[in-house]
Amino acid sequence: MFLAAVSTPVWADTPARPGTVNYVEGQTVMGGQTLDAKSVGVEIGEGNSITTLNGKAEVLLTPGVFLRLGPNTSARLIAAKLTDTQVQVDQGDAMIEVDQIFPENHLRVLQGGFAIDLQKRGLYDFDATENLVRVIDGEASATNNSHRVELKGGHELNVATGDLKSHGFDKKTAEGDLYNWSRLRSSYLAEANISEARTYVGGQGFYGAGWYWNPWYSAYTFIPGGGLFFNPFGWGFYSPFMVYRAPFFGYGFYGGAYRSFAHYAPPAAFVGGYRGGYVASGRMSAGPAFRSMGGGMRGGRR
Repeated sequence: MFLAAVSTPVWADTPARPGTVNYVEGQTVMGGQTLDAKSVGVEIGEGNSITTLNGKAEVLLTPGVFLRLGPNTSARLIAAKLTDTQVQVDQGDAMIEVDQIFPENHLRVLQGGFAIDLQKRGLYDFDATENLVRVIDGEASATNNSHRVELKGGHELNVATGDLKSHGFDKKTAEGDLYNWSRLRSSYLAEANISEARTYVGGQGFYGAGWYWNPWYSAYTFIPGGGLFFNPFGWGFYSPFMVYRAPFFGYGFYGGAYRSFAHYAPPAAFVGGYRGGYVASGRMSAGPAFRSMGGGMRGGRR
């Protein structure tokens, strides 16, 4: 029997826990420690901050959730538990890609006196310079001492004004440098997913949904417990039971629906991903230049 994508996430052999650094480029510091490309796997730790100078950084939160920091950005890890993960954005611009979230996950971002709870898969932008919280796609709720504001996809909240209402915004305005870099990182990790998921075909040695280390990409990637997920940028993340279908490129849920193939189906029953909010003719389009590198070693970081 195939594992469902909604099974409880578990850690790989060597766990990557919330707050684990997954990628660094340029100048980044954590406390008095300078981080570089060799700092992958370093844990920030509760109460500590990571600050980019002229660089960028990617940090793992719960399995399937990536925190990405643009230049001149500082974020503090408030809580680093699987069921309670909290980050405070103090300066700059941070983006969170949520590819999978469970009801048991408590995923919260603190900014400008508001606590923003991320409730659904999606893409979220936290701009402390402009005092804006943007839900590019997904759903969140923002609360301060006395008010609660619901944020749907395509809506933003200014956390520095007295206007406690969400407002629509043009999603194209979010497609700046951090967005493009996040999309590129997401594509690399999707490739790493295909490579790593293939090492667990048949289920042997597979521990379920979680972070898995891929030595060829020198990063942790996310493997769902079953089926296939399209993330906000349209890249597919495959379970070992669906990776035989790779590589395919879905159209994600930018501006429309989000489809996750949460249960295994034989090829004849396989239906294409969502494109602009509808099922694309029962087929999927081939993705651009996935590097299927034949997989890596199993389990956690080697």
